[in-house]
Amino acid sequence: MRKYFAEFLGTFMLVFLGTGAVVIGKGDVLTIGLAFGLAITVSAYAFGGISGGHFNPAVTTAMLINRRIGIQDALGYIVSQILGAIVASAAIRSFVSALGLATNSLGQTDFTKINSGMAFFIEALVTFLFLMVILNVTSDEHGNGQFAGLTIGVTLAFLIIVALNLTGGSLNPARSIGPAIFAGGTAISHLWVYILAPEVGAILAAYCSRFLGSEY
Repeated sequence: MRKYFAEFLGTFMLVFLGTGAVVIGKGDVLTIGLAFGLAITVSAYAFGGISGGHFNPAVTTAMLINRRIGIQDALGYIVSQILGAIVASAAIRSFVSALGLATNSLGQTDFTKINSGMAFFIEALVTFLFLMVILNVTSDEHGNGQFAGLTIGVTLAFLIIVALNLTGGSLNPARSIGPAIFAGGTAISHLWVYILAPEVGAILAAYCSRFLGSEY
């Protein structure tokens, strides 16, 4: 149960700080990328020792494929991550409401300048790259656990900076589910992209990392 609570807290931190920087901090692309990147770094060092620090259903899927986690824990992790994102978005919504701001703008991910096919490709690609870094830097075979949290955070920040103006830079189904539930609109109708594309990227990364020798 401690592992699931750690996943809840880590995902809460990621969504709370990341979307908070978007909505309340009104940050630019660099600020938003760094907010998400530093949030995942802090969460990894704070809670990663308890659960492994997934904070993302796509990460859990890749870890399941590579047999670093069992099916029961994987399901528990995913439920905990989604709940953490939802509670974080509820908190952000309450702050936005208190400020008198529009409660349909909660840092949700969406795409308005490109079509769904391109959005799917972008989210799958950036998640693939993100998972390749995670799986290799945390590998027992050739990883570097001491700097894993920092490496993962920096990678997430840069990938979000690249993808932000295209798809919102999700790379994480839970991160998209939380705000979409409260924001509604096209964030809900486009949510399938942010659920399926990161999972596709994660699955491809899991097998590619095995080819590179990330697993015994």
